[in-house]
Formats: sequence, structure tokens, C-alpha cells
Amino acid sequence: MSSEVPPGREHLYMNVEHARHPVAAAQEADASDAARKYDHYVVRGPLFGIACQPVGGGHRWQVLNPVACGVPQDARDGLNSSLWFRAKDDTDDREVRRELLAAVARLETEPLNEITAAGTRYRVVRCEELLYCNSEGPEPPRPTDPEPPERGWDPGTRESELDAGFVIDHIAATSVMEATERLALRELQYRSPRYPAGVRADSRRAVRTHAGIVLLPAAFRVLERTGAGWEPASTLLASPHAARRALVHMLTWLWPAVYELPEPERAGYARAAEEFRAAGDADSVRLDDGRELLVVRMRRVLRIGPDGPEAARPSDEVEGGCGPSRLHPPMDEDGRVSYET
Repeated sequence: MSSEVPPGREHLYMNVEHARHPVAAAQEADASDAARKYDHYVVRGPLFGIACQPVGGGHRWQVLNPVACGVPQDARDGLNSSLWFRAKDDTDDREVRRELLAAVARLETEPLNEITAAGTRYRVVRCEELLYCNSEGPEPPRPTDPEPPERGWDPGTRESELDAGFVIDHIAATSVMEATERLALRELQYRSPRYPAGVRADSRRAVRTHAGIVLLPAAFRVLERTGAGWEPASTLLASPHAARRALVHMLTWLWPAVYELPEPERAGYARAAEEFRAAGDADSVRLDDGRELLVVRMRRVLRIGPDGPEAARPSDEVEGGCGPSRLHPPMDEDGRVSYET
């Protein structure tokens, strides 16, 4: 299929295949059921990460750092660190190290959305995070969402990183339901007058300049019900169980410490956490003090144009926010790090 697509127009084509494997068929059935049950969505706002490709590498990009940062500069800082550690640990070639450190030096002083170093293009990529809902509330994890082989509850348990190894490829084979979802989201933009004019203008422009849609892997959060609706109580996580583990950690350690809860409330939170764990695949907790928590399934929508994934928009920059800065000590072309101030 890809060989038939004119270069630079990959973002206008999709390769749709019917599910043949039993697991894929089950996922397709789950997606169909969810589309009927959760019939509208709420946009949380943009998230940012880093994608890369070899220079001249065609239309495919690979996620380097998860698309989960709240502001573009956090993604740039993540790239700064990735390149610094690559220069320190991953090469003995002085020329390669010089190129990597030159890129680090620029990232320390310039708010760049793209930079090339040692034969690789790096780009800050932007997605919209959204949540499917119905009148009863947000969509929980689906039965066919991937889970880790071992479901431990220790907060230090290591799992696959969000977006690990994900390849951004608009014309990669996709299921019927995912293709339908991507088409339905092509016109997604900010229309409400509550958004600043610059945000709305950038959003309208992106529909034209980046007409393709790729869905990043499903992610999961813990949300808390507030007077304003459902608010995030955790970071984005790669599996439903990781979100459930985060919820238990919040109830047994984090919130009792942060809010300095008295012992009776600590005991109530611990009891709720134990009941939640014992339930196995539970997705909600209601506490004695009225707080309500949900494990939910989040979607992230990444726009694609002729040159690949959309970068951060001018209106995404946070006025008065933290800018570029030095994150690591100086290093020479031989890999020697100077810790002297």
C-alpha cells in the first residue's frame, strides 16, 4: 500500500483491514460497543512529547519521549536530557558527540520545536487529549486493553513506558473502528469563544495544514470528581492496572501524607484501598468523606501533515513560563563531564 502513495501525501491515505486474528476481532468488538455507549467526548487540551526519524527516513516517525508533557518546554527539556545522555553513554565517536552536544547547547538557550543531530531529526510533537463519556460518566478501561503479565501493587513496579516503541505512520494498517474514529476526529478544533482568538486560529489552521489523524496508544488516568467535573488525579499511565496501582498508592500513602489526615481518616482510606485491590479489576472508589475516584481510558489525537506530525503551535507557548535552561554539567568531545561550577 505505502509504495502506491505519492510521497508527501501519506497523511491523506489510510490502509484499512478487517480483523482476522481472534484478539484483534475482540478488540474491534470492544471498540464498536464503546462507540455506541460513549457517544461524545471532552477535550482536555494539548500534550507534548518527542518523535524522531533518520534524516531522509520517509514518512514514519518513532516516539522517543512519551507524548504526555503539559507544555512544550517540558518536552524540549526531555529531549535535552536524552541527547546529553546519548552523548555521555551511547557513543565513542567524537564527531557524533560534538553534534549531540551542539544540539544540547542550542536547546539550553532556544525554544526549538525541531533539531537535527548525528543523522536524526527530532521534533516536539503535539496531540489533543480527550475523554469519551456518556450521561453516566467517563469511559473506563475496556476488557481488551493490554495489561502487564504480572499485576503487582508495589508503587515501584516497573512496566512498559507509555508510547514505548510506537511508530507514527498514517498509512499503517488500521482496523475499521479505528479508521472510523480517525475520520470522525479530522475536524476536531477549538471553536468556543472561551478560548483565546490565537488558540482558535491555530486550531483552524491545523485542520488544513495537518489533515491526517493518528491515534496514539490508549492511556489511562485516575480522575477525581469535583464541583467543576472530573479532574486528573494522576499522570497518564500505560495500562489500566498501572492506573489502579496509582490509585491505591494515593489512598495508602500520598494523600494521607499530603493532606496530613488524622488517623481515623487514614484508616478509612486504607480500608477503601484494600477493598479496591481485593475487587481485582475495579474502576471506581467512593470514600467515606464523599470523594469519588475513577480509573478511565484516555485518547490522544495527533495531527499529521505532509512533513509528518504536527509540532507545538505558537499559541501553545506559556507566557511567563519557564524557558530553556542548562540541565546538565558541561561535557567535552571525549565524554568527560565537568562537575565544577
